Amino acid sequence: MNNKINDTVNKLKLKPAAALVAGALLLATGGMLAIAPDSMAADDKKDAAPKPALTVTTTKPSPATLAIKLGANGNVAAWQEAVIGSESGGLRLTDVKVNVGDIVKKGQVLAVFSADTVNADVAQARAALLEAEANAAEAVANAARARTLENSGALSAQQISQYKTAEQTARARIASAKAALSSQQLRLKYTQVVAPDDGVISARSATVGSVVGVGTELFRMIRQGRLEWRAEVTAAELARLKPGTSAVVKAANGSELTGKVRMIAPTIDPQTRSALVYVDLPQSVGANAPFKAGMFASGQFELGTSDAMTVPQQAVVVRDGFSYVFRLNQDSRVSQLKVQPGRRLGDRIEVTKGLSADAVVVVSGAGFLNEGDLVRNVAATAPASKPATAAK
Repeated sequence: MNNKINDTVNKLKLKPAAALVAGALLLATGGMLAIAPDSMAADDKKDAAPKPALTVTTTKPSPATLAIKLGANGNVAAWQEAVIGSESGGLRLTDVKVNVGDIVKKGQVLAVFSADTVNADVAQARAALLEAEANAAEAVANAARARTLENSGALSAQQISQYKTAEQTARARIASAKAALSSQQLRLKYTQVVAPDDGVISARSATVGSVVGVGTELFRMIRQGRLEWRAEVTAAELARLKPGTSAVVKAANGSELTGKVRMIAPTIDPQTRSALVYVDLPQSVGANAPFKAGMFASGQFELGTSDAMTVPQQAVVVRDGFSYVFRLNQDSRVSQLKVQPGRRLGDRIEVTKGLSADAVVVVSGAGFLNEGDLVRNVAATAPASKPATAAK
């Protein structure tokens, strides 16, 4: 090496000081050339080691007992609606005692008609009855005397028959007068419109001062304040329901009630291919009642329970309209598995197809992974020790 430096110095004809500097530079360069290959090899080896794409947490599918439910939509309606009308014609309405939304009892007076004309008719019918009774008393007395003289020959058979006929006619007139009096008394009773049953007034058309005819509708009433949910169920699902099945009904305002199936319609609508299922709801009346007749409501019929395998909702990734989970393999790489989601239980979701019970699935970070990614697992969440019993 020294000979090469001397030759170089001689060729360049450098001064001794400059020759010493050049020699130092050549020695340094030679050292770097000797060291560089080892350092580059170490860096290449370091770059060749694979690096995890993400740090994740994992868990295994957990068993659970989930409720089997059947969803449906429908309307809330009155169990039975009573139409309350006028039974007296040609009378003036003088007082209306109830309004829409009022809770009434059976026999409660709802409206009153003017009774002046009817009272006069009742008095006239009562007088006609008294007259008929007086005439009947005379006819009875005459017939009694005729019977005593029947064998004496003082009266002819024709006269005796006339007295007996007059007695029977007088008795018939009494019956007719009594019937007329009862009719007028019934009209007097009809001047007061009363509730036929307990319930809630749902509509009112009665107006004070109006003169209405017989049969004119004055009020509508929800009998006993009972409501029902009329759910529309397809023909295919109808066989799964029966009277007594529980149903949780949810109104548009978020209120919920639990009812029971009372009956299933015997026919299916040929247009929609669905049948009505009538669900009795608990009594809910008043201005602040959560359910009202005519509102739309959705609900779910409770059909029992079944065993299921669940994973955290965070582990399920939706891509291109399909659901996937990422299984962690023994080589710390993940495999993307297409699964079929089912029912939900809080923050967990049922997997019905595509995943084995002993698989280790990625929970946190699943949404950022792709097929074959290398990951680092920092912790594993143990499956639930006790199966759940409720479903959302």
